[in-house]
Amino acid sequence: MSDPGNAFTLTDEQRDFRSSVRSFLQHHCPEAEVRRVMDSADGYEPTVWRAMADQLNLQGLVIPEEYGGEGFGCAELALVLEETGAALLPGPYFTSAVLAANALLHSADEVAKKRYLPDIASGHTIGTVAVTERSGRWDLDDLETRAEPVGDGWALSGTKHYVPDGMIADLVLVVARTDDGPGMFCVDDTQALQRRAQSTLDQTRRQAVIQMTATPATRVSASTADIERALAYSAAGLAAEQVGGAQRCLDHAVSYAKVRHQFGRPIGSFQAIRHRCADLMLEIECARGAVQYAAHAADVHPESLPAAAAMAKAHCSEVYARAAAANIQLHGGIGFTWEHPAHMYFKRAASSAQLLGDADHHRRLLADRVGL
Repeated sequence: MSDPGNAFTLTDEQRDFRSSVRSFLQHHCPEAEVRRVMDSADGYEPTVWRAMADQLNLQGLVIPEEYGGEGFGCAELALVLEETGAALLPGPYFTSAVLAANALLHSADEVAKKRYLPDIASGHTIGTVAVTERSGRWDLDDLETRAEPVGDGWALSGTKHYVPDGMIADLVLVVARTDDGPGMFCVDDTQALQRRAQSTLDQTRRQAVIQMTATPATRVSASTADIERALAYSAAGLAAEQVGGAQRCLDHAVSYAKVRHQFGRPIGSFQAIRHRCADLMLEIECARGAVQYAAHAADVHPESLPAAAAMAKAHCSEVYARAAAANIQLHGGIGFTWEHPAHMYFKRAASSAQLLGDADHHRRLLADRVGL
């Protein structure tokens, strides 16, 4: 679907695809539905999850056809994530279809791919990745969870914090410390895990604490470099989601500035408001360009992905935070109320900034990649 020779111009097929995703989300994920699901026990709507798989095959978008997916690239995934970010889609789409799927795809383990990816692609399995511990850091040298060989398998001991969608996941990919460095392990018997919901600022993206005590697991054939590449790919996807949220914040602010009057005129006619919105538009377009470059790197120049993804995630985290704050401020008093959706975007911006590492973390990764 994508055209590597013209990476930053959408094809007609891509525009039609994005339009289909947007229409789907407008129908299935309006603000009232987001609020309802936010208050539900599991934090997602199973009927919408099934429709995403059955109607648009979104869960398997980047999974190759040989594993039951659609075989599209990161360019198409970025379009989907921009739309889900704009709609504040609650649930495990990013966690399962991006984070978990790519952890497996970037491994060298054909057995694990054939076993788990078809069910992730169909939506029958919800996967997640458990990396962070009490510190909340996404550094692979900060692991305390331990994996020990036991007979033909492995046993995991330790506690993972801030595991996205950890309460509802059917498959948990745990990154743990071994004698030969970090490794990745599959736990598909979630009854062997002790899980509890973790309090979160963003109610549209649930997290959990997962405790393991000699928990049986299967090792995935993945090197440290494989795990880091998978996290970089997911960071590029998360940056696309952040751009979608930032754009929706700007759209809300501009719409309100056109109808809110003070001193007999729309507040959007005041120079300070106009300049603020123009500055945000420029920042968001720059952020979108960073995402497009990262997606292009993932599809065409994978050796450039780690640096491109780090740059995109660091920049988009800050742009989304500024856009969400400006949206509240430009709405005035109503923007601070529970009834207005501005606070939901502000909370998503804050949580997404920490997921997969904050801006400083990614700047350090970028500095390491370019040799600074």
